[in-house]
Amino acid sequence: MSDGGGVTRGAAQGRAFGPLGSVLVIIPTYNEADNVKPIVARVRAAVPEAHVLVADDNSPDGTGKLADELAAADDHVHVLHRRGKEGLGAAYLAGFRWGIEHEYGVLVEMDADGSHQPEELPRLLTALKGADVVLGSRWIPGGRVVNWPKSREFLSRGGSTYSRLLLDVPLRDVTGGYRAFRKETLLGLGMDEVASQGYCFQVDLAWRAVKSGFHVVEVPITFVERERGDSKMSREIVAEALWRVTAWGVGSRVRRLTSGRRRG
Repeated sequence: MSDGGGVTRGAAQGRAFGPLGSVLVIIPTYNEADNVKPIVARVRAAVPEAHVLVADDNSPDGTGKLADELAAADDHVHVLHRRGKEGLGAAYLAGFRWGIEHEYGVLVEMDADGSHQPEELPRLLTALKGADVVLGSRWIPGGRVVNWPKSREFLSRGGSTYSRLLLDVPLRDVTGGYRAFRKETLLGLGMDEVASQGYCFQVDLAWRAVKSGFHVVEVPITFVERERGDSKMSREIVAEALWRVTAWGVGSRVRRLTSGRRRG
């Protein structure tokens, strides 16, 4: 077990982890006018020393303008205006780069709709003191989902299980998007090579972290279905995740088999 109440994946091997440094919570938005002010306020209350970056994809509903108002009133809030809707993965990568350029030591992924509860962030940050990456997990003891239909839960559990088995990743919640990274970890993941989006983006980063030998901890969270606005989940996102994970898994097995034959 980790100090943050989670499950460790892989041994830390007696490593001494350095101080965390300043924290940046990255919140991608697209048409989240009803949610952006409440979620930023909750983050600021839960972890007052943390900074927030709203990465807005030129939302037509005025989310970016509302974020600008928050930033004007609070020097811990920042806004990254992007040209248009390019997907969750692209928004997070842009936010990571912005945070690294501005010398933040910890970068956190958080949804805008309240499904990732800011009040649980201190637990993730505590666990990160002894880890390279912390994943907020719905599918370890203590984790749960609230107000989800069984079909959505089946899809999420099935996606994590499929990814875990095909990619040989010892994580229970591979697709979850509530995560905290040390800056050094992100720099070691090859962000310039990441082109995936949605669920697949989260699988991609988790897989890269495990393959790179980083120490990953899963901490239980309660995931709450959004109350306002529309979900960004789509058949296209699910389809992309399915074919990319399959391609990665098959490719990895072929490379191991080929490498084994060459050594033999």
